[in-house]
Amino acid sequence: MKHSIYIIILFIHFIPLLGSGQNNIPEDFCMSNDELVLFDMINQIRTDYDKNEIQLSASLSYVAEVHVTDLETNQPDTSICNSSSWSDKGTWTPCCYNSYVYNPDCMWDKPKELTNYRYRGYELVTFFEEGFNNDSIIDLWSDSKEVLDMLLTRGNYEKKKWICGGVSIGKNYVSLWFGQRRDSQQKPEICEDEISQTDTTSTRVTVSGPNYFYLIIGSFSDMHEARIALREIDKKEFDGSGVLQGNNKIRVYIDRFNTLKEAMFAKQHLPFKYNNAWILKE
Repeated sequence: MKHSIYIIILFIHFIPLLGSGQNNIPEDFCMSNDELVLFDMINQIRTDYDKNEIQLSASLSYVAEVHVTDLETNQPDTSICNSSSWSDKGTWTPCCYNSYVYNPDCMWDKPKELTNYRYRGYELVTFFEEGFNNDSIIDLWSDSKEVLDMLLTRGNYEKKKWICGGVSIGKNYVSLWFGQRRDSQQKPEICEDEISQTDTTSTRVTVSGPNYFYLIIGSFSDMHEARIALREIDKKEFDGSGVLQGNNKIRVYIDRFNTLKEAMFAKQHLPFKYNNAWILKE
C-alpha cells in the first residue's frame, strides 16, 4: 500500500485583534469516534515517550476537517501543488503550496481565518491511496522519523511545546494540527456514536426503527460525508434534520414523520434543490 506524507510547519505571529470580527466554529461541529480514538492514540505515543498529553482542540479539529473536506471535494493538490494547498472554493485564502513558490502566509493564517484560535498552527497531512484505519495511520507515522520528531517535539521541533491539537479523518486524507497555546473552545462533541431523538449541538444521529417515515436527501458511504451534507441544510428551515444509521447505510434526512401522508405532503413542498428526495420507512 502506497502512502504519501506531507508535513507543514505553520508559524503564525500573534497579532492582537483590532476588530470585533468573530470566526466561531459551527454549533453542530462534532467529531467521530474514530477521530477521538486516533487523538487518544497520539497522546498515548507521547506519554510512552514521557511527553505531556495535549488538549483536544475543537478549533484545530475544525480547521483539520475543513482542510480534509477541501482536499477531497476540490482537489487543490494537483500538478505542483501538494496536499498542504487550499482551493479557491471557500471562505479562506487559496494557495498552491509547493517547494518552488514560497508563500507561507497563506498557510499560517488558516486557524485565524476559520476560527477564533489566534496562535501558531502546525499541520501534518497524510494521504492514503487505499483503505486505512487508526492502526495503519499510527503504524505509518511511527515508521517515519520526521513524523515522530514532530509528534514528540524532537529534532527540528525540540523548541516547540505542544499544548493542544486537532485531527480529522476523511476518505483518503488525515489532517493533524498542533498548537502551542490552549484553545478557549470547549471540548468537541462526539457525533458518530451519539444516539439522540432531540436537537443537540452535535449532529443528530438516529438508529433506524419502525413507525417513522424519513424524508431522505442522500445516502453516503461514511459519516464524514454525511456530516458535510447535513451541515449544508438550513437548520432554521429544517430543524428536524439528522443522520439515519441502519442496515449498514448512512443517510441524511430533512425530517421524519409519523405517517406517510405527512411525509408526502412535506415532500411536495420542498425547495427545488431537494427535488430528488425520497421517502423511507424505517
